[in-house]
Amino acid sequence: MVEGRKWLMAWQKGGRLLLPLLLIFVFWQVMAQVVLMMRGVSFPTPWQTAVVLKDLAGGQRLLDYSIYHHLGNSLQRWLAGFSLAAVCGLGYGLLSGLVPAVEQAIGLVPRLLLLIPGLAWVPVALLLFGIGPSATVFMIAVTAFAPIAVNVRTGIRDVDIRWIRAAQMMGAPRYTLYLRVLLPAALPHILSGLRIGLGTGWRVLVAAEMVVGTGSGLGYAIIQSRWTLNYPASFACLVLICAIGLACEQLFLGLIEQRFCRSRGRIGDSGHD
Repeated sequence: MVEGRKWLMAWQKGGRLLLPLLLIFVFWQVMAQVVLMMRGVSFPTPWQTAVVLKDLAGGQRLLDYSIYHHLGNSLQRWLAGFSLAAVCGLGYGLLSGLVPAVEQAIGLVPRLLLLIPGLAWVPVALLLFGIGPSATVFMIAVTAFAPIAVNVRTGIRDVDIRWIRAAQMMGAPRYTLYLRVLLPAALPHILSGLRIGLGTGWRVLVAAEMVVGTGSGLGYAIIQSRWTLNYPASFACLVLICAIGLACEQLFLGLIEQRFCRSRGRIGDSGHD
């Protein structure tokens, strides 16, 4: 009985994932046929894109490099920029949430950064770092920092003051107050900020690689394939971008969020009993 229920839940979970993908592929195939009939332009189909992906995975070169070289460079820049944004965003959010003077002094900065599109940082990045990977990392970091900082600050400020006072009355030292009260209570906001920053940084990475001319990376491969009319390769890179972004968001932060929700559920059940 239990095994049957597990299989049913697995099928339901798989269906929720596969059905949207199936709809996307159907829409993609229909769009390719419509574009071909109405404009006479060859629009890469899902099958053609899959064939190109297989060839690239087998070692076929794209712009003098393997797809693994492009992918590895993009992931390195993304990881560097997002890590910098996460450290700075978490530090700012914690500090401004606990020290009102910090919020009053510089609280407007991350809210202003939220209003600036990622590509608007291109001239700033070029002036500071020139053309190269450093400019891309800067654009990722400055764009992903704002949502992380704002969400962490909101999470800290929204913690029930009674929890803090109870911990203080029990003699909890400051580091215990941070680790056992503030951070667990603010974790939903922190995870939301990290998820938004993760997605924002990934989008800016691809756009930045198109503009600042890094010489490699998925974004660079897409924009350069346009000039050679290698649109199936561009679509293959788009599929990789979607797959990697979704996998990182779901497998990394998604699993952490699910585990946190389960632990909170167990605590709530025990408290109710």
